[in-house]
Amino acid sequence: MTLKKDRIYQYDTKQRWKVFLFLFAALIAAASLLYTNHLVKSLSQSERTKAEVWAMSTRSIMTMPDVDDQFISFIYAVRDSLSIPAIITDAKGEIIFWRDLDSTKTNIKEHADSTTGNLHYDPIYFEKQLATMRRNHAPIALHLDTGEIWSVYYRDSDALRQLRIFPYVQLSLIAIFLVIAYTVFNSIKKTEQNLVWVGMAKEAAHQLGTPISSLMGWLELVRTKFDAEEDSILNEMERDVKRLEIVADRFSKIGSTPTLTNQVVYPVIQDFIQYFRVRTSEKISFELKGDSTVEARLNIQLFDWIIENLLKNAVNAIESEGKITVNISDNIAKEEIFIDISDTGRGIPKSNFDTVFQPGFTTRKRGWGLGLSLTKRMVDYHQGQIFVKESELGKGTTFRIILKSNLRYEPTQV
Repeated sequence: MTLKKDRIYQYDTKQRWKVFLFLFAALIAAASLLYTNHLVKSLSQSERTKAEVWAMSTRSIMTMPDVDDQFISFIYAVRDSLSIPAIITDAKGEIIFWRDLDSTKTNIKEHADSTTGNLHYDPIYFEKQLATMRRNHAPIALHLDTGEIWSVYYRDSDALRQLRIFPYVQLSLIAIFLVIAYTVFNSIKKTEQNLVWVGMAKEAAHQLGTPISSLMGWLELVRTKFDAEEDSILNEMERDVKRLEIVADRFSKIGSTPTLTNQVVYPVIQDFIQYFRVRTSEKISFELKGDSTVEARLNIQLFDWIIENLLKNAVNAIESEGKITVNISDNIAKEEIFIDISDTGRGIPKSNFDTVFQPGFTTRKRGWGLGLSLTKRMVDYHQGQIFVKESELGKGTTFRIILKSNLRYEPTQV
């Protein structure tokens, strides 16, 4: 019981760590965005100040022609040091000055007056620039001594625009890196786990071989000594020993590539139910129904293991008395076979429909939580699918297996 509690604690701790790491990553992302937003606001205010200073210096140059040359040079130096895309318009909306715009659009020689060399700006280009600037920022009003009001429009500099999108690019690259790193490390971890699993499985099969052979010998000796060739108890014992042989054979196949052969599904399931029925409580009834002719490519030892795990799971879900139904049907259009295994047990919460297939997850007081995860692995080997079709608390659960019919499979390792 203590070991069981430790495994549940470890599983819950693992889930909590995943949630914690996700929240921590979200906190880092939020902090990065907030700090970048703070920088953007500071730079935006700085650029607005630059636009105001540029506008005021331009106005000074235009409205103070009698000022000494040294002061004018200073004003020019101040104005030219401010680099920001901006446009000044008069009260009528006519463009008076601009700065840091595309020179190929702002200085175009007029074809009609090419001899004088007069330059003008591209009106369409400036309309687009003004529209953009109006969307970005409210205009700055410049009040002249004559009572006229000029409007200063500006847009963000390239550096500020890049800074706005930088955190999103940065977080995207970090996310991509983390996904790749997680995938690689998870793949390495699974490979290591598979190697350990394969080694343990083959060692278990090897260790079972000797006592199973001895048990078969002892059974034959008992039959001979007591002249009990047709004794029903010894016959059932022999069936159990042969079952042990099948179990050992299953473990020996892990890590190898077992063969798939065409099999009629109905009798394969029927044979196992007949074996399993007499080893289960009489209060639990079994029913096998559906299409008895459909075929699929199966490895019988592994497929028996699938059915065994699901039936055991159904029996454990039934607290006292109930029924287990196996229904076989097919979808001719998609060349699929459906195997539905239903019980009248306690049911599964909808939130656990996917979790039940994870290694280590179990709601039982005893058990390792490996049955359904192994089942899914073996269904995957048959290139099929398994999922919880439906379940209702207190009424029962239906697992569905989908296999392809009339299809040549590419074998893979179990």
